[in-house]
Amino acid sequence: MTSRPLSSLLLCCWLSGCSALLPSGRQEDRRPWASYQQAQQTFADIKTGVTTLKDLQQLGLIPDTTPNITLLNHVDLGRRLGTTAGIDLRILPPELQLCLASHTHCYAMEIEEKHLERNRYGGFWSDFLNFERKVQVYGWQFNALIILQNDLVVYKLWSGKPNIEQQEQERSPLGPLQGLGTSLLRP
Repeated sequence: MTSRPLSSLLLCCWLSGCSALLPSGRQEDRRPWASYQQAQQTFADIKTGVTTLKDLQQLGLIPDTTPNITLLNHVDLGRRLGTTAGIDLRILPPELQLCLASHTHCYAMEIEEKHLERNRYGGFWSDFLNFERKVQVYGWQFNALIILQNDLVVYKLWSGKPNIEQQEQERSPLGPLQGLGTSLLRP
């Protein structure tokens, strides 16, 4: 009697395609942008010498409420730009030199946004029993540095990865017994 429900469950798993039973995951920052292109467009809308802190807030870049924004004071900003490593300030653009010289009136917003999805694929049983696990990771990442002096954007930089795609593969020849040896040796 109990073998019938178990047989039915196994038959359903087999018919549904076993890879559909593999776990999947998603790493997503709460962010103001749905895509890399949208982040780039927002960044393009920021004009040096024109955009103010209020304008940035209207674009959704509000340090107090928007996640993943780091506020940098002039000392942190100087470190990021390499001025504390003995680099001559004169190699920096003039607007950055003036900003750093104004000390407390100079600060920056550093934005780090990413969206990653993890999709496990391969054989269900080899993954389930921990013999082999294959994961495809894809998504995007956008980083920006917006430098302000007296609440006016004086400089901006960006970098990013518009298309992240990685393959991960783990093999455990002993499957579910792989970690058993170390757990038996612990008191």
